[in-house]
Amino acid sequence: MADAAGRLTKLAEEVLGAPLPVRIRAWDRSESGPPGAPTLVIRHRRALRRLLFKPGELGLARAWVAGDLDIEGDLYEALDRLAGLIWERSDAPKPPRAALVRALARPEIRAAAREMLTLAGAPVPPTPPAEELRRRRGPLHTLRRDKEAISHHYDVGNDFYALVLGPSMVYSCAYWESPEATLEDAQRDKLDLICRKLGLREGRRLLDVGCGWGSMVLHAAREYGVRAVGITLSEEQAGFARKRIAEAGLADRIEIRVQDYREIKDEPFDAISSIGMAEHVGRTQYAEYADALYSLLKPGGRLLNHQIARRPVADEEAYHVDEFIDRYVFPDGELAPVGRTVGQLEEAGFEVRDVEAIREHYALTLRSWVENLERHWDEAARLTSVGRARVWRLYMAACALSFERNRIGVNQVLAVRTPEGGASDMPLRAREWRTGTHRG
Repeated sequence: MADAAGRLTKLAEEVLGAPLPVRIRAWDRSESGPPGAPTLVIRHRRALRRLLFKPGELGLARAWVAGDLDIEGDLYEALDRLAGLIWERSDAPKPPRAALVRALARPEIRAAAREMLTLAGAPVPPTPPAEELRRRRGPLHTLRRDKEAISHHYDVGNDFYALVLGPSMVYSCAYWESPEATLEDAQRDKLDLICRKLGLREGRRLLDVGCGWGSMVLHAAREYGVRAVGITLSEEQAGFARKRIAEAGLADRIEIRVQDYREIKDEPFDAISSIGMAEHVGRTQYAEYADALYSLLKPGGRLLNHQIARRPVADEEAYHVDEFIDRYVFPDGELAPVGRTVGQLEEAGFEVRDVEAIREHYALTLRSWVENLERHWDEAARLTSVGRARVWRLYMAACALSFERNRIGVNQVLAVRTPEGGASDMPLRAREWRTGTHRG
């Protein structure tokens, strides 16, 4: 089968109606496409079979995770050039079945399909990679299903996450003074910013919803003298956090629980942080989430909700979760526009006092995580699997570009359970967050 790359390039350009923006190297070592461009390497004809049996994003994701498909050259440049060709926009409506049938009836599309079948070889559907989460059944966001989704994402090994995240073990957007700052400094600054926004001081009680490996509660207890409760649905995270807390000598001030936010029955807290957790809540449960956090706060208590947001669309019912993200990264995760998040917090009774957009900060964070992963590639693959490491490299690099291109954003929303009398206890100049001594 001579010149498979040339045939694939011609085929792709006929279907797309435009020049292919990357170079192709096929399994027969043939190459085609613009010189000097990043190269899409098709290592095995099995990649084409994956696309034939699952056209679109999921077929390509399976080929990438399995190693049938790769990229040589600058990964970010390649993904940027391929954006819109490989990954669907999550807000783009799927074409109706009738439109797909009409497209398949076009002679050039039928010819392209026949050519693809010839190139693909044996017409047998390849088995999906082991890292793929099979389709779930039953209603979304039950306690059991949410716990299973969190386990899929987080229970892949604390040592793996330590390689990617670095010593801070913070898995959310850092807060950068400049691009030249270190990831550790930026993560520390993010935790401290949240503490100051929440007005933490000695004697106050903090709830950290989705506490991860305990970094927020550790910082708040050590630097601000609070007592804290952290909750997570990940057994591995909880065990790691408890060990860190014991080693820091703060076990008398911090409690870590494997618990859902819907299961908390404690007396009210002075402050609540929810950092990178609300993306798991889902549209159908968000009102319950907001109501629950409101009920857990004392009058005058503050909530800091740190959450990724997508761009709004005219028809919100058209929104669907990317198949790659849903099957390989965040099962059942959903993003909402920041305006909808603010509205639902207000509907729960909160007074929203500040919204800070830090989109560019997440791009810097993700690029640092990708750099960490690439630097420790062999060890990361050994600790999980080559496929899992490939999932994370693709996911984080693509997300970095999405933040840079304003396809998604991230916001810190500060809200208060303002007492009936209206005294919010907020500073008159809201952005001059409390500084100086942390205790007293």
